[in-house]
Amino acid sequence: QVQLTESGGGSVQAGGSLRLSCGASERTFPRFAIGWFRQAPGGDEGVSCIGSDDGTTYYADSVKGRFTISRDNTKKTVYLQMNSLKPEDTAVYFCAVEMLGGPLCSRFDYRGQGTQVTVSS
Repeated sequence: QVQLTESGGGSVQAGGSLRLSCGASERTFPRFAIGWFRQAPGGDEGVSCIGSDDGTTYYADSVKGRFTISRDNTKKTVYLQMNSLKPEDTAVYFCAVEMLGGPLCSRFDYRGQGTQVTVSS
């Protein structure tokens, strides 16, 4: 069981920035892909994910050029820098790990509880 703890959510005005962090309990953190999803009425949406060994990244079209994902394997932490935030970015964001391979952000095995991001116009 991998435990994930997010932090960094909050409320900002449109155009502002937030940085989300997610710490993992698992010592094998460097071996698996990890990323950020957001809860939407129609289901969870993969926002950005990063692979294990080569640092391959995925970004949803809606966040390309605005969000940047990174990971620090020594700290077992993944970050999501969110710039130029828009009201439509408002959601609960949660980090999740994917341990069995496959396209980034297509699925996950363990997830955190999430952190609220609210962007006002």
